[in-house]
Amino acid sequence: MYRAADSVGDTIDFLLSPKRDAVAARFFLQLALRCGARIRPCVINVDGHQAYAHAINELRRNGELGHRCRYRRCPNLNNVVEQDHRFIKKCIAASLGFRSVQGALNTVDGYEAMHMIRRGQVRWLAKGDVLGQRAFIHSLFGIAA
Repeated sequence: MYRAADSVGDTIDFLLSPKRDAVAARFFLQLALRCGARIRPCVINVDGHQAYAHAINELRRNGELGHRCRYRRCPNLNNVVEQDHRFIKKCIAASLGFRSVQGALNTVDGYEAMHMIRRGQVRWLAKGDVLGQRAFIHSLFGIAA
């Protein structure tokens, strides 16, 4: 699972991928850059996986990522993302795994949406607005909570 969080810990984007390789890392970084298009990152902190280095270099060559953006491989600097991962890992462990990739994608999408609502990360939706939350869930998934 890939996850991007800003400097205050709010989720920018996430991606569940069956493989952890350079293609998946590049795709995820492209998604995260599009979601955070209003603000370009100055620093990207990642764990030590080599796929990020290849993906970031390719994005720099394509002009999708600025050359001044620093890339740091340090597990301690990645703690904001790791702490945000904890909630999802706990939910996945409680569900005892998934039977299919599509089931995993749908379930993790739901976990992420609910997590973002609980943390107040949906900017136009108040934490206590239950009807608004219901409408938001319906717009995302086509179902009512």
